[in-house]
Amino acid sequence: MSKLLWRFSLLLALALGFAWLADRPGRVTIQWLGRDIEMSVVVAVALLLAALIGLSFVWQFLRRIWRSPTAAREFWRFRRHRKAYDSLSKGMIAAGAGDAQAASKHAAIAANTLSDEPLVNVLVAQAAQLKGDRDSVRRVFETMAKSPDTEVFGLRGLFVEARQSGDLVAALSHAEKALSLNPRLPWASSAVLQVQTARKLYLPAAKTLDQQGRSGLLNKAEAARKRAAMLTAEALDIEDTDRAQALALASEAMDLDPALVPAILVTARCHLANDSQRKAAKVLRKGWDTTRHPDIARVLARSGQSEGPEARFERIRDFVGAASEHIESAIALAQAALAAKRYDVAHAALENYAHNDPPARVCALLGNICEAEGDQGRAREWLARAIHAPRDPMWVSDGVASPKWRAVSPVTGEIVPCEWKVPFDLPPAPMLEPSNFGSEAGPVLIPAMAQKSEPPTATQPFTRPPDDPGIADDDRTA
Repeated sequence: MSKLLWRFSLLLALALGFAWLADRPGRVTIQWLGRDIEMSVVVAVALLLAALIGLSFVWQFLRRIWRSPTAAREFWRFRRHRKAYDSLSKGMIAAGAGDAQAASKHAAIAANTLSDEPLVNVLVAQAAQLKGDRDSVRRVFETMAKSPDTEVFGLRGLFVEARQSGDLVAALSHAEKALSLNPRLPWASSAVLQVQTARKLYLPAAKTLDQQGRSGLLNKAEAARKRAAMLTAEALDIEDTDRAQALALASEAMDLDPALVPAILVTARCHLANDSQRKAAKVLRKGWDTTRHPDIARVLARSGQSEGPEARFERIRDFVGAASEHIESAIALAQAALAAKRYDVAHAALENYAHNDPPARVCALLGNICEAEGDQGRAREWLARAIHAPRDPMWVSDGVASPKWRAVSPVTGEIVPCEWKVPFDLPPAPMLEPSNFGSEAGPVLIPAMAQKSEPPTATQPFTRPPDDPGIADDDRTA
């Protein structure tokens, strides 16, 4: 529309100009080469405009002839680039479809022309990955890592290659370099954290988690919980070699997660090792108020090295309070009373929990109390019930139960919550028939865990129930 208005305005201006000249007649005389050329002003102006237009066409024609070699080169260059980009597009589609041969063919065509195009290197790397040529893939990513435009992309590719080959040191180096270029890269931060936890570099992992929390990659609550787990894991590793550092790390972990039992235990043990009984008792009291855990009461019971069973019983009774408040309070009080030979107090502590299918620990403890009292019959009865009683709580991390707390999932290697809870319930134990060899003994109960399970069949595949104990070899030997 603007061009149409412009042309209309130009024609209108020319028409007005010629009308103005026509209203003002005059003559133009040109003397050239002995001749007199006379014409009106309107004709002279028209001839002048025609001459200018003719010269313009001649100039454009000569200019096109002069630039024809350059134009020809640009035309062929455009065709080559058009063909190269077409091959690049087809190669990317072939790589996405998994056609390694077509991807390699189009990558070679594109690389001959588009040597400076970053996507060509991406296509070459994908084609090499499809063909399984790891050396070529690594060389391409190393080339990309040297260019500022593709450095982060190349570092990520090198990280993946190093991780697949098992070189965690190189993988960590590549991820850390990418993270230094861009602290908000989620993959780099997660990769650094994953390698750090795999190599048990708990303090660097805690710093990475702090950076994730500050950069917004993790919410503050989750970052604090995971940092507390990493600090506690480091404190557990160095508790015997560097008690001061372990105490500092465990105290910081308690500030981040007050309910983290291993941090509470490390802090209390370090205070006890430093003869700070009052500080240890304060930490244990605070931890007991936050979470009832048997290890807290166990550390308190062992805190007085020169004390006798009676003094320990009095301290445990003052510590746990009423036995009816929580089952862990009852068990801790009953254990201390059993050691002090106060059997009536032990029975009274467990009285509310000895009915309606009590857990295994209660049954075993009642059996020990009856045995200490000399009642062997009731002791055997309680110990037999303990075999079939509901399971006791254990540390469960990512569905795997263990007697030890874990900072990292044994399944995925991620930092997941390790919960103190009862694993999955076992099915009730079947009753075996009496022996056919003339024995008059009653039927024998076989624990469910001792039964020999049949291997899974094609019609009945094996499925792991939730919270599978799956105790590792190191836990069995612990």
